[in-house]
Amino acid sequence: MLLCYVYVLIVIFASGKMDKILNVSRKNSRKFLHIMIGNLPFVIPFFTITIFPALVAAPFILVTLFASPYSPFKNLARRMRGLADLTEEGHQLGLVFYAISYTCLATLFASKPYIIAAGILPMAYGDAAASLIGERWGSRKYRIAAEKSLQGSTAMFLISFISLALGMVFFSVFYHFAYFTKIVPMLAVAAVATAVEGFSPMGFDNLSVPAFSVLVFLVYGGGF
Repeated sequence: MLLCYVYVLIVIFASGKMDKILNVSRKNSRKFLHIMIGNLPFVIPFFTITIFPALVAAPFILVTLFASPYSPFKNLARRMRGLADLTEEGHQLGLVFYAISYTCLATLFASKPYIIAAGILPMAYGDAAASLIGERWGSRKYRIAAEKSLQGSTAMFLISFISLALGMVFFSVFYHFAYFTKIVPMLAVAAVATAVEGFSPMGFDNLSVPAFSVLVFLVYGGGF
């Protein structure tokens, strides 16, 4: 748990400094943060008590809330300027929703972290790819709840599936499930995560994508 706390704090600190040190945009810094935090499910097999993963994530609900524009403690928000800048540059409660999603999934499925990965990886890798590809090459736009691009949505589907496919290889070593039984659930998750991301208002995809992804993964038998 201590190592996980240190890892998360280092990632937050690094993300907040990337614009000054590496001349990286705040948006790309935020996506870096999303991706790196999204790797936490890979640590869960090494915990010995199933409540620990949730205890890693839960404090960051408050941390990200206190760093947001909705913080009841404005002085504290100013002191957490690096994280606050990432929050304000993006969706004001996006990081809070991210922490809530991870905490809920870790509470429910810590004994089967590949289920957690089914919700987190599309949000971490797929959504980041959709944003970055869509911003640079997204010439064909469409709008449902927010403006998206076909190129970005295609990237969302492909990267979600690839991240899940690689992730399940890792988890199959620890949980000894038949890998081929996860292929259809992974495809279903990638498709639904892409659709949900297209429908979700900005910021709320950090709640909706993990929730629907895990639901579809379970419905298609991925939790067995």
